[in-house]
Amino acid sequence: MIKKIDIESEEYQTQLELTKQFTDKVVERFDFRYNPNDEVNESIQMGLTRNKMIYGKRYCPCFMVVGETKEEQKAANNRLCPCTPALEKEIPTSGSCHCGIFCTPEFAQEAAQEEQMHDAIATHSRGLTKEECEKLLEKQEVNAVELESLLEARDLGFVKFNLIDTREWMEWVSQRIKGTDYLVPTTAFYQALEQVDDQKDTPVVVYCLSGSRSAYCQRIMLDLGFKSVANLDYGISTFQGECLSGEEQ
Repeated sequence: MIKKIDIESEEYQTQLELTKQFTDKVVERFDFRYNPNDEVNESIQMGLTRNKMIYGKRYCPCFMVVGETKEEQKAANNRLCPCTPALEKEIPTSGSCHCGIFCTPEFAQEAAQEEQMHDAIATHSRGLTKEECEKLLEKQEVNAVELESLLEARDLGFVKFNLIDTREWMEWVSQRIKGTDYLVPTTAFYQALEQVDDQKDTPVVVYCLSGSRSAYCQRIMLDLGFKSVANLDYGISTFQGECLSGEEQ
């Protein structure tokens, strides 16, 4: 069941501020840097706040929380921010944690340069053929321009695929890509995925804010037998096409 939290409530805003203070302390303690993309940091802080309000702990929002009771959650060794895999492996070897909020100084500098280059790209492909669409959907990753073209081709009846948002309900309500077919939040992934359990032969494109959560969900879906799952690299943060907000499709 998707749990909805009013992000305008005083309780949420108070907890969000406490979470920001918490991540500030993590950055200071370990000499990390925040991701140069503020939207990534805000998204993770929102997810940490959500988990704090629901579970009483700031579990990593990029992974599902396993266990119905506190005892089961503790026994399941859910990732608790800042998580051990991030501190001991991900950040030392890759430069950032899986969620992307905590980075080494070197990684943050390189990421800032890459983001500037990515923002400068303004080329758009149009008029994809059916064959081109099918080839794109076979890729592990598609970019924002390719997804926009795929959505146009789908509107014309050239191709069929499901577009799945793996962020949380509050992010989906705030802004989502027009044409999104399903919301399958990472933290309630297996339950929400039941919506498309009978559509495993239909190609899928998954997205989140930056591409990390959706990449995690992509691997799970492939393991579960989905025939084709492409991830939107860099997520909705780079999508320049039409977006929607609110609960109505």
